[in-house]
Amino acid sequence: MISWLLEADTRHTASSIRSALSLRTTKSPQEWSLLSTLAESISQETGGIVGLAPLLKQAFRGMDLSPLAQRWIERARTARDSNALLDLSIALELQRKPEIARAIQGDALKQAQRFRVSSTAPDIALKLLVVKAPGDLSANTPIECLLENTNVAIELIYVSSTVPLPEIVPEHDLLFVAVAESDENREILEALELRLASWPRPHLNAPREILKMERDRACALLAPIAGIAMPQTRRIARQALEQLATGAIPVDELLPSGQFPIITRPVDSHAGRELIKAESATELLDYLAENTAAEFFISQFIDYSSADGLFRKSRVVLVRGTPFLCHMGISEHWMVHYPYAEMIAHPERREEEMRAMEGFDVGFAHRHRQALAALAEQIDLEYFGLDCAESRDGHLVIFEVASAMLVHAMDNPEIFPYKATQMRTVFDAFRAMLFGSVPGLPKASANA
Repeated sequence: MISWLLEADTRHTASSIRSALSLRTTKSPQEWSLLSTLAESISQETGGIVGLAPLLKQAFRGMDLSPLAQRWIERARTARDSNALLDLSIALELQRKPEIARAIQGDALKQAQRFRVSSTAPDIALKLLVVKAPGDLSANTPIECLLENTNVAIELIYVSSTVPLPEIVPEHDLLFVAVAESDENREILEALELRLASWPRPHLNAPREILKMERDRACALLAPIAGIAMPQTRRIARQALEQLATGAIPVDELLPSGQFPIITRPVDSHAGRELIKAESATELLDYLAENTAAEFFISQFIDYSSADGLFRKSRVVLVRGTPFLCHMGISEHWMVHYPYAEMIAHPERREEEMRAMEGFDVGFAHRHRQALAALAEQIDLEYFGLDCAESRDGHLVIFEVASAMLVHAMDNPEIFPYKATQMRTVFDAFRAMLFGSVPGLPKASANA
C-alpha cells in the first residue's frame, strides 16, 4: 500500500523496497546515460507515464531499472505521484517482484484511473483510449509495444469489477479494449460489453469475443475446423485431478485421448508457469503435492516435433484477419517459450527463422490460409495472437489464442538483424488498422 512508501515505521518502507530491488552500486557509463535520458524524459513529460515499452526495452537489454525505481519511490513519498507509482509497479514486475509490484499498482489506481503515456511525437494524428484492467503484464494487451514512437497518443483508463468505465472519459478518436481473458477479468469484460453497446466512438476488440479465448471454450470453437489440430482441453476441479492422479478415474473419462502424457496447468496460468507434461498418474500426485490451485486445465499432449526431432513453435498475430509472423522458436524441448539461449547458440536456427519470416506469406500463411480464415471468423477480433506449430501431417497445431501476447521489437539487432524489419511490418499493419477504423482520418497519417 502507499503506506509502504510513506510511513517510516511500517514493515515495508522505501528502504526495504530498495533492498528488494537488489540495487547495484556500479553501472557502466552507457547504462547511466540511457537511464539518465529516460529519467530526464520523466521530469519533462509531467502528467505522463514512461510506460511499458521503454522499460521493457531496457529490461530486455539487461539494464538495471533500480535507479529509476528509486527515483519513483522518492517522488511517491514526496508528492504522492500516481504516475511514479504506476511506472514503479512496471519496473518492479520486470525485476520479478510481482507481489510488491501488484500492491504498488493498486496504490496508483487508488489515486487515479487515467494515465497518459508520454510521447515525443511532434504531431498527434490519432487519440487512442485504451481500457485496461489491474494485474500483471498478462492481464492486458501490451499495446504500448505496438505503438512506440508513433503519432498515436495513448491514454490508459483502468477499470475493475468495482471501478467501471466513467461517464466522462478523455476525448478520443478510437477505443481499444486491452483487457485480456481470465477468470479475474470476466466480470470486467461482461460489464464493458454492455457499456460499449452504445459507445459514441468506434471501438476495437469486442469484450464478448475476448471471452471466447478461455482455453476450453477456444478448443470447442476451433478444434472442429478443418486443418486445425488443437489439443482437447478440459477445465476440472482439483478433486477430479486428484482422482485421476490416484487412479480413481481413467484418463478417457476426462480426455478423449485416453492416455498419458497430459498437459496440466492451473486456470489463469500463462507463459508456462506451473505447467507440466505428466507422463503418469504418479507425476500428477507429485505435482499436486506442490500446487495448491483449486482448478486446472488439462489437455492432450500433441507431439509436434519435426522430422529432425526439434520443436518449432510460432507466434502469429492476426490484424483484422491478416496473419503476421512475430517469431519462430526452435528448440530441443517440447515447451517452447522463445528459447533465446538455443537460438543464439545455433545460427542455423536463426537463419531458418529469418527464412520463415521472409517467406511467411507464400509459405506458412498460404498453407494454412483456410484454417486461419475460419479461425478469424470464429474469434471476431481486430487484433489477437496465437501460439502455433505445424504437425508432420500438415495440420495447424494451435496451443493458445490470446489478445495479450507479448509482441515486440526488442531483440538484440546484432544477433537478430532480420527481426526489426519484420516487426516494423507488423506494427505498420496494426497502426493502419487503427487509422482505418476511424472514419474521416487521412490514411496517410498512418504512415507518419
